[in-house]
Amino acid sequence: MIDKENQLIDIIIPNWNGEEMLEMCLGSLQNQTSKKFTVTVVDNGSVDGSLDLLKTHYPAVQVLSFQENRGFSAAVNAGIKMTNNTWILLLNNDIEMARDCIEILLENCLNQDEFDLFALKMLSFDQRSILDGAGDGILRGGVGYRLGTMEKDGPHYQLRRNVFGACAGAALYRRSLFKAIGLFDEDFFAYLEDVDLNLRAARSGHKCFFLPDAKVYHIGSGSTGSKINQFTICLSTRNNIFVLLKHYSLAMFIRFLPAILIYQLFWFMFVLKKAQLKAYLKGLMQSISLTATMIQKRKDIKKSTTISARVLGDMMIMSETTVIRSIMARRRQAGKNNWALKTYLRVLC
Repeated sequence: MIDKENQLIDIIIPNWNGEEMLEMCLGSLQNQTSKKFTVTVVDNGSVDGSLDLLKTHYPAVQVLSFQENRGFSAAVNAGIKMTNNTWILLLNNDIEMARDCIEILLENCLNQDEFDLFALKMLSFDQRSILDGAGDGILRGGVGYRLGTMEKDGPHYQLRRNVFGACAGAALYRRSLFKAIGLFDEDFFAYLEDVDLNLRAARSGHKCFFLPDAKVYHIGSGSTGSKINQFTICLSTRNNIFVLLKHYSLAMFIRFLPAILIYQLFWFMFVLKKAQLKAYLKGLMQSISLTATMIQKRKDIKKSTTISARVLGDMMIMSETTVIRSIMARRRQAGKNNWALKTYLRVLC
């Protein structure tokens, strides 16, 4: 029998040149009302003072350091492998946790045998009434979306509910989930690796639950410096293609072709607007070079798949509808019209 009273959460924090943010993050962990957790920082070859900070001020933190930046996926995978408790909390280094967050997670996850993933409520670090994410949805174009992003927090986001997946920047996982579906795909390096994991979880029948009372405050893009740059455009373009290749059979690709084309068109227009065509083309070329690898992974994923492609597709349509309504709410709050999104909902959802 599992002793739920003595279960701990293994917190894994990937870090790359995040000394100042890391101090904030670890400080918020020290102030938690529950101490039933361990902390592991996986350092991706930082050249700032991150390692000295950990050694001097946080000796209780377990540290694994790489000589070079191996990416988000490799870092968290290493952390998962070197820990052994039932629950794993992935946490970005630019996050401050509310004081009761761990306590709330423990109170809920230990009594929720139906769920293997939990999404935390992510709020803006600077504007704490503004959401950064309330669980993840998915677009049929092959990308994820943090529900509620840039919306005002309100009654709708106080409700506990099922969501398609969780943002890996602040998510709780049952360790057995990784044993069932595998770890994060290290070919993704960073960006959309959680979309891939959410899809694999959904395909194998694992469910995700949003906990609105478990709050964190997210700075965002703390390591890369800005949300839009050559690095993010290249990897986002490449990894979007990876998701399509890994999870879309020919039948699903045909079924979702209009939505895929619309997303790709708008993404390309966005790339041109940001003057990032070179990075976009680099991402496309990298995706082509690994096409065979991703197709083989799609075949391997079938071994753990328990639902049909039709059911998965229906789940994705429902999730995308939720995403579009979230985007529309954000635009309404900003005084913008939604005629194009309304048309999209009527015609393609």
